[in-house]
Amino acid sequence: MKALVLAGGKGTRLRPITHTSAKQLVPVANKPILFYAIESIREAGIDEIGIIVGDTQAEIREAVGDGSRWGARITYIPQEAPLGLAHAVWTARDFLGDSPFVMYLGDNLIQHGIQRFVREFEALRVDALILLTAVEHPEQFGVAELDATGQVMRLEEKPKEPRTNLALVGVYLFNATIHDAISRIRPSARGELEITDAIQMLIDTGRRVHSHLHTGWWLDTGKKDDMLEANRVVLDEIPAENRGSLDAGSRIVGRVRIGEGTELVNSCVRGPAVIGRGCRLVNTFVGPYTSISDGVEIEDSEIEHSIVLDHSKIVRPGSRIEDSLIGRNVEVTRGQSRPAALRLLLGDDSQVSLI
Repeated sequence: MKALVLAGGKGTRLRPITHTSAKQLVPVANKPILFYAIESIREAGIDEIGIIVGDTQAEIREAVGDGSRWGARITYIPQEAPLGLAHAVWTARDFLGDSPFVMYLGDNLIQHGIQRFVREFEALRVDALILLTAVEHPEQFGVAELDATGQVMRLEEKPKEPRTNLALVGVYLFNATIHDAISRIRPSARGELEITDAIQMLIDTGRRVHSHLHTGWWLDTGKKDDMLEANRVVLDEIPAENRGSLDAGSRIVGRVRIGEGTELVNSCVRGPAVIGRGCRLVNTFVGPYTSISDGVEIEDSEIEHSIVLDHSKIVRPGSRIEDSLIGRNVEVTRGQSRPAALRLLLGDDSQVSLI
């Protein structure tokens, strides 16, 4: 079996962070989202992985490399444009050949990984296995309708009036029959080749499509609040580890992971939280569900339920920072001179909330 990871999207919903970084490389608990997908695939025993890449392919290639760190062989497959999930599979057909494969969306996280789904697919010998989960807003997803026995009857992509609340999770398993199904479909009104249409073609031509109702957490990290929620659920499962240094006025409460070379001076970190390497915290409180990446400096501040990326600096912001996603090399400071005023340099799609 092979794996196909989709990492070619533009990440428009996460701008301005994704103006300068691939959305699949934004970290959750200080690890790029894409790395969770690769680890899950390797845990399932799959070592041949194709990664669909687009405009951010240089950055993804540099971060992932040849896959040897995971004991995998990585093949990069450029996609001309993000023209739909089925188009990505069609683009990768030479890599996939006649092999069964798992398709994993590179900005998704799924609790407990995919090993059990791979084993189920192999045992059932079906043409496709789709994962479903109940959601509050099914109109934002591909939606499945099942018959009384639980077999898949109908799939629809982002319907205006969903028939059910069962959304497709971003993990799919197929055998080679999916290629013929894709060759039979046409672009949707969105101009994309929809994977839901291809799976529907499998159903309509008598192929066996099995569904599995996933009851654990599943997260599509497309927006800031999704990222923060993903950070929260992953931090809930991290083990404690301290490789940094604390002075007599500092303390750690709960499950906290601190990297090498990080220094706490008269500061408190309350977990679950993770702080990277080479950071310096002075007179600072870091609250639960916060991830701070490498080389960050924080002084005279309070921050919680937030993500701070590499080499940013936060000094005397004037109020507690929470529910925030702060990019790389950002400076958040409050001046001491008068007259008091805000001085901002903000990129496209930035959001600022002043309380």
